[in-house]
Amino acid sequence: MAMASCGMASAASGFVVAPNVAAANNTGSASSRSSMLFFSSKPNTNTRNNARFVIRATDEAAAAPPAATKEAPEGAAAPKPKPPPIGPKRGTKVKILRRESYWFKGIGSVVAVDQDPNTRYPVVVRFNKVNYANVSTNNYALDEIEEVK
Repeated sequence: MAMASCGMASAASGFVVAPNVAAANNTGSASSRSSMLFFSSKPNTNTRNNARFVIRATDEAAAAPPAATKEAPEGAAAPKPKPPPIGPKRGTKVKILRRESYWFKGIGSVVAVDQDPNTRYPVVVRFNKVNYANVSTNNYALDEIEEVK
C-alpha cells in the first residue's frame, strides 16, 4: 500500500482511521506494517480535555533474530555452584532441645527450612499437640533440634 497519509473521519460516530502510520521504533524494514485507530467520544473542540482511545496493531513478517548462545567470556570465571542446603530436609522427624519450649523433648516434623544464613531460627517444626495458645508450629535454630531416625 502506497497510501501514506490516508485518513477517514466521521463526525457522527467520532472516529478517525489512519492506516500505515510508521511506528516510532520501526527500523524501516519493508516487511513490517503498522496501523493506528483513534476513537474520540467528543468533537475535538477543546484540545485540553480531549479523551481518545488508541489502538495500535503491528504485523511483523520477519522472524526474530536468532538468540545468542550463552558462552562465558574467556576472562570471566565460571558461575559458582549452589551451596549445599542448610538443616534437615522437609518432612524429617526432629526432637526439640530448647528447654523453655512447650514441646521440649517432643518430636515434630520439619515444615520448612530458611536457606538464608542470617536467619536466627530457620527451621519451622509442626507438632501433633497444640500449646496453650492453640499453636502447633514453632521456629527453631539449627542447634535446638536433633534428627530422629
